[in-house]
Amino acid sequence: MPAVVVVGTQWGDEGKGQVTDYLAKQADVVVRYQGGPNAGHTVVVDGEKFELHLVPSGILSGKTCVIGNGVVIDPEILVQEIERLKKSGLDVSCLKVSSRAHLIMPYHRLLDALQEESKGPRKIGTTLKGVGPAYMDKAARTGIRVQDLLEPEEFKEKLGMNLKDKNRIFQYFYGREPMNEEEIARTYLSLGEYLRPFVCDTAVLINDAINQGKRVLFEGAQGTLLDLDHGTYPYVTSSHPVAGGACIGAGIGPNKIDKVVGVVKAYTSRVGDGPFPTEIHDETSSWIREKGREYGTTTGRPRRIGWLDTVMVRYASILSGITGIAITGMGVLAGLSSVKVCVAYRHRGKEIREFPASLSVLNECEPVYRELAGWPELGDRGNVPESYDALHPNAKKYLEFVSEATGLPLVLVSTGRERKSTLEVRRVF
Repeated sequence: MPAVVVVGTQWGDEGKGQVTDYLAKQADVVVRYQGGPNAGHTVVVDGEKFELHLVPSGILSGKTCVIGNGVVIDPEILVQEIERLKKSGLDVSCLKVSSRAHLIMPYHRLLDALQEESKGPRKIGTTLKGVGPAYMDKAARTGIRVQDLLEPEEFKEKLGMNLKDKNRIFQYFYGREPMNEEEIARTYLSLGEYLRPFVCDTAVLINDAINQGKRVLFEGAQGTLLDLDHGTYPYVTSSHPVAGGACIGAGIGPNKIDKVVGVVKAYTSRVGDGPFPTEIHDETSSWIREKGREYGTTTGRPRRIGWLDTVMVRYASILSGITGIAITGMGVLAGLSSVKVCVAYRHRGKEIREFPASLSVLNECEPVYRELAGWPELGDRGNVPESYDALHPNAKKYLEFVSEATGLPLVLVSTGRERKSTLEVRRVF
């Protein structure tokens, strides 16, 4: 029963979409297990760029793709995404949507924006897609699920109850106009009819596939350090990107998972606020940002840039039981005379190798670096190496150093953004 989970080891934007797209060629089913349209995966196939927010990257390989129960879905965004894929000539009939997944409603988006605005300088840096408030309602047991879209009377009843409370908040707390219940019901029920053919009990589908010996690939959104429990709280997302999130968000037992691939970008980036020990603020950071096109897929915001942090990656490995790493972004660093890798932190004169829970401690941590020689251009200039052995010696030394520093075997290397830029070092499936 080969089942593999792909997780991000940093703050997201590690290149999980590209890794998932590569592994999807070997899989039968690809499952997205958490997050919402706040996530963005960019995949380049034959020069064409696909920006995916809800649909799993496996759709580009024609595989059965599942949006699991742990995802919060904005049906309007999902329908738009499906339509864009259809216009690109892709077959979307293989897409399956969990009937148990929760919906992002218009009042979630407005509440997200108002709450973020009210925080002032202590804002989290949310994407304003309504993801947090949707998960709040889910935990409060007032959420509306995909299944409710298929039962109009049930949907209207739940919408009426929720909007009654939300409109009180909008009117009396924020001084905003109330939302129109009939307009929301009309729009969402129409979207529900569009999505009806895609909806099913995905937990049954996934478990049947595993029991039949099919290869199932689980992809998470965001990264480990944005995990609600284990990330740099409160600068986190509202779900669980770690590998354990796949069990809850897809409806499978932990004994079904065989391998966990941790995606490690050759440097570090993050969108939004919060501590960032290896962040750099010089010309190199601007150079990396522009060369790596480090702007949010969902928001377009410029990402903060820093050197690779192996303290963080080791922490991610512990949380998800990572069995191998895929290192991306090697082509972005190509051309630098030297590169740095953080191997530990120094806090008040003491060296630490564990990732601290305290944000005040993390803010005071200074990275302990090892500096390595750089390597010449590769990947994005059309000279993609045909194998790992064909990589420049300095690039291989860098990869081997990261593998040794994290204690994790290297399974994949990405030298550029194109599908052909991914090199397999060890078999995953």
